Amino acid sequence: MGGFAVKAADLYELVRAPAALTAVGDTVAGSAAAGQRLRGRRWALPLASMAFYWAGMAVNDWADRELDAVERPERPIPSGRVSAQAAFRTGGVLTAAGLGLACLGGGQRSLRVAVPLAASVWAYDTVLKGTPLGPCGMSACRALDVLLGAGGRWREAAPAAAALAVHTMGVTALSGGEVHGGSPRTAGAALAGTAVSTGLALYGRASRSAHRVAALAFGACYAAAVGTAQYRALESSSAARVRAATVAGIQGMVPLQASVAARHGAVRTAALLAGAVPLARRLVRKVSPT
Repeated sequence: MGGFAVKAADLYELVRAPAALTAVGDTVAGSAAAGQRLRGRRWALPLASMAFYWAGMAVNDWADRELDAVERPERPIPSGRVSAQAAFRTGGVLTAAGLGLACLGGGQRSLRVAVPLAASVWAYDTVLKGTPLGPCGMSACRALDVLLGAGGRWREAAPAAAALAVHTMGVTALSGGEVHGGSPRTAGAALAGTAVSTGLALYGRASRSAHRVAALAFGACYAAAVGTAQYRALESSSAARVRAATVAGIQGMVPLQASVAARHGAVRTAALLAGAVPLARRLVRKVSPT
């Protein structure tokens, strides 16, 4: 099975399509934090985030095809439903699409972030994953994705980028135990990271009390959902609990992004982001995000 002769359902599974909902909020949060409204062509930036996320998933499975043949033979490549060549080409096409959408949405300023973001995605999947630098590489991808929405006002969006980066580092480190189980130390570090990310999302002024209240509500939802799952993994770091905490961490990115956006005044957009969580949970039952 070569080229792009791939069934839509298999491609959907390859790129973990539903999980890309967690990437849309990166540029939304970065835009709100930088005081840059998403309007007109700038709405292409969240689409760029989705394209980069899907590209990362395709390249991830291409790079892990031999390991998956042993540990997860049901995945698209080892099961024979998608060829390695098709997965690699899919990653390349989606990366190019992400760069094109970033240029459309923000011009040269966005490309200055999109190019290193694309490079970071590929570097993580092909070189850094599985090494001590893996969590740092993945957190860099998330931070750059947040900055992609900042429209060049990167200093203003830095706290938001840090919140997502810290969260991502913990989730990535914990996810290493999805198959064989993890360690209480890693789960504890991830839980501490969740506390730090909550603080970073909520710290700072809000122009209105309603914005502060909304941010607190979204932040509380994030901390409760992610923190509870990570605490359970701390009590017993079995593979099942680590997988559950990893899924909770991936889905928890949305309320964290919503908290950042709401504190900076984008309450309606934050509510739309949060509204995607139930949909993501239903879709995850069919396609695992991990």
